[in-house]
Amino acid sequence: MKQIILATAITMGVLSAQAQDLKPVLMKTFMAFDTTKDPAVKTEQSNKLALITKKWDGEWITHYYLSYSKTILAYMEKDATKKDAYLDEADKERTDAVSILKKDNDETLVLGAMIANARMSVDPMNRWQKYGTIFKDDLEAAKEINPSNPRMYYLNGVSKMFTPKAYGGGKKIALPYFEKADGFFAKETGDDITKPFWGKDHNTQFLAQCKQEDKE
Repeated sequence: MKQIILATAITMGVLSAQAQDLKPVLMKTFMAFDTTKDPAVKTEQSNKLALITKKWDGEWITHYYLSYSKTILAYMEKDATKKDAYLDEADKERTDAVSILKKDNDETLVLGAMIANARMSVDPMNRWQKYGTIFKDDLEAAKEINPSNPRMYYLNGVSKMFTPKAYGGGKKIALPYFEKADGFFAKETGDDITKPFWGKDHNTQFLAQCKQEDKE
C-alpha cells in the first residue's frame, strides 16, 4: 500500500511539474502571437503553438490556443479557400480540447462562436443562416455556464458593429455589448494562461469608436 501511495505521489508531482513548465512557454508564445500585427510573425507563432500542442497533447488549453490562432489567421486571410482551411484546423483543435475536457466549457463555446463567425465571413450571403445560428447558440450556451465571460459580450459587440444598420446593427447597437464586456474584462488579471483573457485590447478600441459615434 505504501508503494502504491508513493507511486501515486510521484506521478502527481511529475504531472504538476509538466503543467508548470507548460505555462511560461505557452504564455510567451501566445502573447507573441496576440500582440503582433505582422501576419508573418503571427503565422510563425501559430506554428510554435502547434509544436507546444504536440508536446503537451493531453492539455486542453494547448489545443484551445492553437485553435484560436488558426481562427485569427483565417480572419486575416483574403483567399476563401485558405480561410476555410485555417478554420478546418481550428475546428479540429477545438474538438480535441472539448474531448480532453469531456464537455464544452464557456471558453470552448465562445471559441466555437468565433469560428462560426469566421466561417460566415467567407461567404455571408450563403452562410449566414447556418453559421449565424451556431454563433448565437454557442454564445447563449456559454452565457448559461458563465454569464461573466467578457469574450461573449465582446463577440456579440463585434457582430453588431459590423452588421449594417438596415439589418439591426451599427455602432450604437454594439455599444452596450462592449461596455458590458469592458466591466468583466476589468476583473481579469491575465496572469494565468490556462484562464483565457484575450480580447480586452480590441474591446477597448471598439468601445472608444462606438462612444465617439454615440456622441456625434
